[in-house]
Amino acid sequence: MPRLLVLKSAFTFILAAPAFGAGLVQPVNPPVTVHEWGTFTSVAGQNGESVEWAPVLASSDLPCFVHQYSPYLKMMPGLVRMETPVDYFYTTVPTKVSVHVGFPEGMITEWYPRATIPKESRTIDWNDLSIMPGAKLAFPTSRGESRYYAARATDSAPVQAGDENEKLLFYRGMGNFVVPVQPSYEKNGVRIRVTGSNPLPLAIVFENQKGRIGYRIVRDVKDSFVDRPALNGSLAQLRNDLTAALVQSGLYPKEAAAMLDTWHDSWFEEGARVIYLMPRATVDSVLPLQVTPAPKDTQRVFVGRVEMLSATTEQNIRAALAAHDKPALEKMGRFLQPFILNMKARGVLADTREQQDYAQSIAGRFGLDAPKCIQ
Repeated sequence: MPRLLVLKSAFTFILAAPAFGAGLVQPVNPPVTVHEWGTFTSVAGQNGESVEWAPVLASSDLPCFVHQYSPYLKMMPGLVRMETPVDYFYTTVPTKVSVHVGFPEGMITEWYPRATIPKESRTIDWNDLSIMPGAKLAFPTSRGESRYYAARATDSAPVQAGDENEKLLFYRGMGNFVVPVQPSYEKNGVRIRVTGSNPLPLAIVFENQKGRIGYRIVRDVKDSFVDRPALNGSLAQLRNDLTAALVQSGLYPKEAAAMLDTWHDSWFEEGARVIYLMPRATVDSVLPLQVTPAPKDTQRVFVGRVEMLSATTEQNIRAALAAHDKPALEKMGRFLQPFILNMKARGVLADTREQQDYAQSIAGRFGLDAPKCIQ
């Protein structure tokens, strides 16, 4: 064999052979980094316990392309609304993964892109999900405004499931698990009791009355009393504080900003609530996540929101009932119904049967129609 041909064959063999030196092996599917954020919303009773309400109540804020398990779940009772968990994927080359999420004490109600949902709706699977870094994919849109789109403003890789493209995996649900915190009013403040064995990394006692806000932040919470905040706070500073906490918990800065942009108007709307970071162990227990092949890193950051009936809110409900101020009552949206039930249970709803009937009619009207998506 001519020497030149021998050398050429040897060179071809070397190019085709795997490299065994340290740091030279290129895996077929390089490891993927997965980041997830989401929220859990509940309503506190008089003693801080979670009360039943209609978590899917009120019109949908989602575009029509989002898949729904059923549009007629509005009045189904539950303890928790799981709102907008999103999963981001980061890798250097195109690869495929399978994603499984379990919700043993709940049901999946909305999702995108295309996924497999069993009849009982307690799990969701994206099988053979394509992760496509750098791909210029067209994402679905709708005409109306929706909080859905803010979650796309990150550096994550686009994903493809079947014929549907997105920048993330999105899903929602409703559940009946016990949230890890029970806040209740005590004297001139809020008592925060943690029900599980893991302390809360952070909790915020927040109040907004006619645009004037106040908040207090406590950390490593197990059982804490927090003075009611003065209504002289800065919303911009609160956003900065919460963004920093989300980044410290594991999110990238753009992910934290996307989460705040998604929920800014809801978390900080008029009323009183406790906003908290859920312990990672609690998230993994309530909502187990499995990605195959296993990622090199997974971060899961969930924010809980417990809506509270403050003395001011109760006074506003009384005044609106007395004046038959329908817009003022409707402004409380999905939380009006559990607040009305709370007041009725304590015998402080109203002085007349007429006012009680009127309050119930306003609270119940949200459940008359199926939710309408955004076209």
